[in-house]
Amino acid sequence: MFVTGNTAIDAVLEVQKSAFLRDLSLQNTTKRVILVTAHRRESFGPGFDSICAALARLAARGDVEIVYPVHPNPNVQDPVSRQLSGVPNLRLIEPLGYVEFVALMARAYVILTDSGGIQEEAPALGKPVLVLREKTERPEAVEAGTARLVGTDADRIVRETEILLDDEAEYARRSRVHNPYGDGHASERIRDVLLADAGE
Repeated sequence: MFVTGNTAIDAVLEVQKSAFLRDLSLQNTTKRVILVTAHRRESFGPGFDSICAALARLAARGDVEIVYPVHPNPNVQDPVSRQLSGVPNLRLIEPLGYVEFVALMARAYVILTDSGGIQEEAPALGKPVLVLREKTERPEAVEAGTARLVGTDADRIVRETEILLDDEAEYARRSRVHNPYGDGHASERIRDVLLADAGE
């Protein structure tokens, strides 16, 4: 058995080299970008209402730009559109392709998500992650400090996000933590193992 790391980390770092955002205003904004993805079934109903309330409160700070690619599921679209449409400093956009989403992750200051894959990928880009769930199947990220579970409670989401926005030392510490899922060289390790095995 050989531990190589996750090839998804290799992919996100490789894609980042050529990824770009079509929306150039995001590249030029002086505000810190908060990227949000939330779509999990366990949050439908009160959970999404609470997430939306937290996002509205964060947007009201005025020093951030929240970008939320909204999942097409009506259980997501309805509460998000009802509570967040027209909120200043908050953009609801269509889901993005992988390359442009990687560019958006790279542009973000902090990421709020319930996505498992993003919990692995974002730390490779030096982005602290707040997980909008009560539990995660990726406890390694929490143990390493690259991700923090915040659930769907509005007060906790706001509090934990503002720590990252207002405490430069804490932000720096959590954006430099080693990513437990890989360093971008998993594919090379796999290649080397296969070649060494073939030569035996």
